[in-house]
Amino acid sequence: MRVWALPLALLVVALCVTYSVARRRQPEPPIVPIRPAAVNPEALARRLMSIQGAGWPRSRKFDCSKLKCVALTFDDGPGDYTDRLLDLLRQRDVRATFFVIGQMVAADKGGRMTRRIVDEGHEIGNHTWSHPPLAGLSHEEVERQLQHTEDLVEKLTGVRMQVMRPPYGSTNHEVAAEARREGLAQILWSVDTLDWLNRVPSLVAKRAGEAKPGAIVLMHDIHRTTVDAVPAVLDILQKKGYTFVTVSELYGKTPSPGRTYTER
Repeated sequence: MRVWALPLALLVVALCVTYSVARRRQPEPPIVPIRPAAVNPEALARRLMSIQGAGWPRSRKFDCSKLKCVALTFDDGPGDYTDRLLDLLRQRDVRATFFVIGQMVAADKGGRMTRRIVDEGHEIGNHTWSHPPLAGLSHEEVERQLQHTEDLVEKLTGVRMQVMRPPYGSTNHEVAAEARREGLAQILWSVDTLDWLNRVPSLVAKRAGEAKPGAIVLMHDIHRTTVDAVPAVLDILQKKGYTFVTVSELYGKTPSPGRTYTER
């Protein structure tokens, strides 16, 4: 047994070394990249929308009963200066509410700016199709003014609007009843900057800066001078300790359809 022990051990070692060297000499198998399956953009968009729901992007949570909140609102767009306004708001991480006119949305090539308003977390509201004083219209015309804009915005963004602003603040019981049927709360304002009348950025900023806690501030993103005023508006209100919120965030929930709101 002692005679065979050493040769047998040497044989086992030799076989192991040979096997190991042989394995190292064999070429490594080629690395085959894994290609992702083709994605259908439309199908992906539909899936994301079903996950996110009609209220996407969801509101942030603020307790405006304790915070000094202010809701900045912009009417009559989207227009030539809306992109720049959105840039300014994004740089400062500020959300606002945009009350859009259906005809302006239709003129927005491919709905790009309209979608950008929603994608960047702003609230979007109905400002009718062609900006008439609603209180002087028939029920059928009020319905058409609201529905046409509602349907177009939903088609472009997937979001069904839940707030509206009657042009010129022109409303009555009939308008309120139609807004209720459409699922839209009526949002007026407590601070009018008169930016359409006095197109002076410093004056617009001064008037906006006089907002009290819970205020809804009226401005128009179709005026260059208004957009020019926005950095000063933000500076003035931030120095006073204000938190910028959307209209729905101001109330902590979606305002009730048909009801009229001017401030918190």
